[in-house]
Parts: sequence; C-alpha cells; structure tokens
Amino acid sequence: MKRICVYGKGGIGKSTTVSNLAAAMAYAGKRVAVVGCDPKADSTRSLMGRRIPTVLDQLRTGETGEIAFTDSRGILCIEAGGPEPGTGCAGRGIIVAMEEIHSRGLLNDRDVVLYDVLGDVVCGGFSMPLREQVADEVYLVTTSDFMSLYAANNICRGIRKYALSGRIRLAGIIHNGRSSVDNDSLLYAFAAALGTNIVGKIPMSSIIGQAELERRPVMDYAPESEPAQAFRILASALLELGDGCIPAPMTDDDLEALCRKEAKL
Repeated sequence: MKRICVYGKGGIGKSTTVSNLAAAMAYAGKRVAVVGCDPKADSTRSLMGRRIPTVLDQLRTGETGEIAFTDSRGILCIEAGGPEPGTGCAGRGIIVAMEEIHSRGLLNDRDVVLYDVLGDVVCGGFSMPLREQVADEVYLVTTSDFMSLYAANNICRGIRKYALSGRIRLAGIIHNGRSSVDNDSLLYAFAAALGTNIVGKIPMSSIIGQAELERRPVMDYAPESEPAQAFRILASALLELGDGCIPAPMTDDDLEALCRKEAKL
C-alpha cells in the first residue's frame, strides 16, 4: 500500500489536487482511498458529487452508520470533519477521526491512500499523520509566491522532526501554476535547497475551476484537456516514486533572500 500525505498552505489547491490524483489513479486500475483531514470536509466533494457525512458528525450524534462511501470509480471516500466554526480544536478532531477509521480497518484493502491535510503543522492535530506515521510519503503543494513557500518550508520543519525518528519522508513538491506571478526557477531553487525535487506541475486553467463548480474531477469534465493530462502524468509519477528525503528546511532569512534573488533574475 502506498500511503501519501498531501500538505500545503490553506487554499493552495490540496483538495483539488488530491481528488484529481485519486480519479487518475482509479482510472489506472488502482484501489484508492481519499481521507480528507480538513475541517471544511471538501476533499471528496468532486468525487462523490456531494458532501458526505463526516466521521465527527457521526460520532457527535452517536450514529453508528457509514463513515466511508464509494464513488462511481471505486474510490473510498472519508471525511474526518471538524467542529463548528469558532468552537473546538480541528486538530483534535483529526486525531479522533483517524482512530475511528483505523479501528474499523477501512483502509486495509487499498492500493493507495491519499490524505489531504490542512497545512498548519503548528497545531499538533494537523501533524498527527506525521507523528503517528500513518503515511510514508509527503508531497507539498505550493505556488511560487513567498507566503506559499514560507508555509511549505514551515511544514518541512514538521516533516523533519518526525522523519528523524520514523519512516516518513518528503517525496517531492507539486507545483501549482495558478499564481499570477509564476516562477519555475524559484520553485526549482527552493526544492534544491530542501534536498528534494519538483515532481510535476499543474497548469493554470479555468477548466479546473469549472470542473469544481460542477462537482466533477477534471478527468471527467474535460478528459482531453491540458490539466487532465497533467493530473494523469502526476498520478503516474506518484505511483512510481518512493523513498524521498529528510528535508533541510531553510531559515526564514535564507528563504527571503532566495525569493528576492530569483525575483530579480
């Protein structure tokens, strides 16, 4: 089983990336599961075509019903969920949900499990997939703007902390090209500084947003489009790649200096 965590700054496109990778992998014949670890519970929306009940919803109401749902492609879809806005700890919700998922053995028959995790590893709950070693490979989704790289670099601090005492590794960076100021050279320099690689790039395209509004993966909405092909290539790369590295996060000052240098080139 390939167990993959996808991290990144909030709103950077993690859920879009995960759902489209899952669809591409399923079409390639893999038994895939998606576990949404974001309180918004929207990781599986485009796969199921709707929002599904979350693990925490079921636990709060005392229901013993299903917490895992299968889409038309055979993808197992689970949403951890979270507290009502302004109440409770979303990170704690992830911990409780993951315990419930694993106690039921829901992921045991999968070839690939994709965890979509909110990128604030300052919170212990959001670092739970790293701390508990529920995955082996971490991919960072980022654009090339400074704040996205700052968040990615900070996440690498968390990855390094748990990689030094376990098997979790940074497997690579996924470049989301939707930034208005796209800078490939900066991303490659950033990856090199961390000791990792850029594993693929998602092109900026209105088709991705249109597909999301229709609650469909790009593979279904526009199967011959450039972004659909990009997701297929990226999915193939993730299925073939393994191992990874213990990242060497940059200092904040060094990161700022790198961004200034690349901006002047």
